[in-house]
Amino acid sequence: MLNFVKPLEFASKNQFQNLHKIKDLGKTLLALIERIPQEFEGHKDRLLSLCKGLDEASLEEKKERIKVLLEVAISLGFSRKEPSKNEEPLKEISLEVYQEPKLSLEEYRKAKEELKKSVQFLKGVGPKVAKKLAKKEIHTIEDLLFFLPRDYEDRRRLIPISDLKEGQKAVIFGEVIKSGIAYTSKRKVFEASLTDGTGFITLRWFNFNEFYLKNLLRPGKNFYAVGEVTRFGRTIEMVHPEIIPEGEEEKLELELGKIVPIYSSVEGLSERQIRKIIKNAVEEYADLLENFIPRSFFKKRKLLPLNVAIKNLHFPENEENLSLLKKEESIYHKSLAYDEFFFLELALAFKKGKVKKEKGISFKTDGEKVRSFLAKLPFELTSAQKRVLEEIRRDMASGLPMNRLLQGDVGCGKTVIAFIAALIAIENGYQVAMMAPTEILAEQHYHNFRRYAQLMGVNVALLSGGITPAKKREIYHGLTTGFIDFVIGTHALFQEKVEFKKLGLVIIDEQHRFGVLQRAALREKAKGVTPDTLVMTATPIPRTLGLTIYGDLDLSIIDEMPKGRKPIITKLFLEYNKHKAYEAVKEELRKGHQAYVILPLIEESEKLDLKAVTTYGEELQSKVFPDFKVGILHGKMSSLEKERVMHQFKRKEIDVLISTTVVEVGVDVPNATVMVIEHAERFGLSQLHQLRGRVGRGEDQSYCFLIAYKISMESEAFRRLQILCQTNDGFKIAEEDLKLRGPGDFLGTKQSGYLEFKKADLIKDYQILLWAREDAFSLIEKDPELIQHPILKEELIRRWEERLKLSEIA
Repeated sequence: MLNFVKPLEFASKNQFQNLHKIKDLGKTLLALIERIPQEFEGHKDRLLSLCKGLDEASLEEKKERIKVLLEVAISLGFSRKEPSKNEEPLKEISLEVYQEPKLSLEEYRKAKEELKKSVQFLKGVGPKVAKKLAKKEIHTIEDLLFFLPRDYEDRRRLIPISDLKEGQKAVIFGEVIKSGIAYTSKRKVFEASLTDGTGFITLRWFNFNEFYLKNLLRPGKNFYAVGEVTRFGRTIEMVHPEIIPEGEEEKLELELGKIVPIYSSVEGLSERQIRKIIKNAVEEYADLLENFIPRSFFKKRKLLPLNVAIKNLHFPENEENLSLLKKEESIYHKSLAYDEFFFLELALAFKKGKVKKEKGISFKTDGEKVRSFLAKLPFELTSAQKRVLEEIRRDMASGLPMNRLLQGDVGCGKTVIAFIAALIAIENGYQVAMMAPTEILAEQHYHNFRRYAQLMGVNVALLSGGITPAKKREIYHGLTTGFIDFVIGTHALFQEKVEFKKLGLVIIDEQHRFGVLQRAALREKAKGVTPDTLVMTATPIPRTLGLTIYGDLDLSIIDEMPKGRKPIITKLFLEYNKHKAYEAVKEELRKGHQAYVILPLIEESEKLDLKAVTTYGEELQSKVFPDFKVGILHGKMSSLEKERVMHQFKRKEIDVLISTTVVEVGVDVPNATVMVIEHAERFGLSQLHQLRGRVGRGEDQSYCFLIAYKISMESEAFRRLQILCQTNDGFKIAEEDLKLRGPGDFLGTKQSGYLEFKKADLIKDYQILLWAREDAFSLIEKDPELIQHPILKEELIRRWEERLKLSEIA
């Protein structure tokens, strides 16, 4: 902290009580500001001008100038650093914590069984209280131990009544002078007047049991009271305070003289009851949470084992830094985050190691078909595409199963790379299966790949829910006999009837839309060997998420757009000026280009005032685009209807396509140069970016017009839309989207459960995630089967078997 802030804080302390005692404050400040570091030189003149003449100014002017000086200091980051910020709790931690625990596998299993016991068997609970806890999803003792405080209160010292300040949460002690019913203009209240000799305070209850309070708060009795200080006229008071009679040692020991945890409310239970129940659980069971992560990792990272962290999160010692606890930045919060991340990364490291050991295929990657295909392409691959293709070729030639993620922004050219990988497999006598999340995307891939396949004499088929039973039987037969080289489909590829003669490569598109286990389910269709897997996504995944949902994959990124592509110009319009957006659309249409208009709903909703495809399409045709042909596309149409509309749009029989988000991925019409997104405030950032990627696929300048309704310039929705207007970089957008929405919403419902953490935060705890990944992967490298860590192995199965299909560990 800069020295000139100290005298300012002293002068302003206790509402400027010391100010009249300070001599030559202005002179002192001028001398100190002259010596501020060079990095703040640009602010020196303003600080000096505020200090000049300060000693001669009136008392009120001095106060105003000091306030401004402090505000400037805070805005420049000259805030006082808390002395205990740098890992202060570690000073009190015994080295015994870092000694490896001695426990047999049998003892570990017994401990986990104890933690699975119903919470009703815990002291102070019973069936009735257990039912109340169950409403908070607390069923077992382990659930209760992970029911962590939402906040903490500082009850370490008593505050004299004369020192109380409005808005302060305080602990006081005093004698009841009088108590009883009082009447206001609207209702009766119960009041008790308390004094500690330094002043008086009124304790007030609006909802009360009169008999109980009259009997408890009799004049002459001494009480502790805990609550927020408020003011009513000239009287200071506490409304509905927590009160503890003098002499009730058990309550005093639990509630006062310490940092007290505050839990989320449980209907039918008081704060005090919850604390007492949790204290019993922590004292009896917390040590059973021992997780057997090697102590050397904790020591290296200056963190603590799970059982120690949980005990201190519930009942911290008085020396702890309250600010860090309240902000969830204490060593205990960090240790819990590390524990959660470590087991996820250990699971991913194990899976990655397991796949690498399986029997794979050693493909010849420089065959004639690939050379011929590259020669026939009407464009040259970008340097990023060439780099990624080389990485894929190296994997496919290795004889180990490829397990690679191909990540790239919309329009970067992933499809052609995927086809080359498919061609390598086919030329080696193997079949290829590609899975897409929706029928419309599967159809789009089918049409794109069929164009390449016809060029190279490859038999390609589409297998989705919408095709006829007769056609399905024909495809099943073609896959079994090996006549079909390349099949593209949806979840229909998982069906038992689907059998391959010789599956060698699995391509999965938009993987984050599938459940985690489906990648492995499709690979299991191969016989005898593990096929290579290429996962593709056009949704840029922030690195934080990439280390979690794709942690078992090798990563390839196409970070370069094809030559001639121009950045899409994105503009935001509000309802009052949206006509300007549609005028700009008409200008593009007159040039012979095409346009999309995207809407969030299919039919009118009574609850939400949103434009609907079915009605708005007619309105746009008659009022906005009477001279152009308008078409409609939405998810409730049959596959044949959707295909017919898309073919019409591609053949320019439709000028303006009114659509829901079914065009979000895969649709490729280079002549479409403008997109309007109605009610853009209803969409997530990444989804808006995906939609925007449907234009800008040709050499002409393209545009995306966002139309927002009923949003203020201070709103989060406005900020989100501004980000989209400022950048075309999908990775930057994805990072922002993750910050705004969190991983659950970012990934969608199917994956959100996969990333449910009790306290770990992918954004705030990113450094801890990197530590956990490094440590977990290093452990698997040294002990691939976890033979030397049997208890750790069992804990890993217990936590992640269902979510990451780890049954093969055992």
